[in-house]
Amino acid sequence: MTPETVTQAQYAEEIGVLWTGLSRTLTRLDRIAAEPEQLEDPQTVVALRRLQYALHLASEHAYGVEPPPGSRTAHAELADALSCARDATAEVAETVGDWGADGVWQHIHEWRGALFRVRLARLRLAMPTARAAAEEPPARPAVWRPAVAFLLALMGALAFAGGATLGDWPIWAAGLLTVCASVLAYRP
Repeated sequence: MTPETVTQAQYAEEIGVLWTGLSRTLTRLDRIAAEPEQLEDPQTVVALRRLQYALHLASEHAYGVEPPPGSRTAHAELADALSCARDATAEVAETVGDWGADGVWQHIHEWRGALFRVRLARLRLAMPTARAAAEEPPARPAVWRPAVAFLLALMGALAFAGGATLGDWPIWAAGLLTVCASVLAYRP
């Protein structure tokens, strides 16, 4: 039975705990993957097995967290990326045990890609909050404001044209003020 995370804040806290423990593991794995010559040292192979177990624990932790509805796909991607990174690390450790550091070269790029995929999945997991805000439809403005602005502009234009034609400056000025009021009545 998986624990349910009720709110986005609780989920973010759980993922923060997961990532806090995982970031050091990924940093150490990235260092080893960047310099595969280190795999000639037997202590590095032992450390690789421990780091593989840390990935396994992180994978289980990710499985034990129930994501909110908007984050399910990204969370599943993170859980899968952790499993793939764990498996790739195990494959590298096994290859080093069987063939030595020289036999691991064919697995290095796949391993580094699996480690990168974990970081990418975490970034995608952080994006749904921004995406959810962007998907939220903008509030529709009230229809009455543009209608009032249109009527004020129409009446003002008619009053201005009529006052100018008749030569009656108070009607002309009132029309001009009404057009100005229409600009104030509606601002998009």
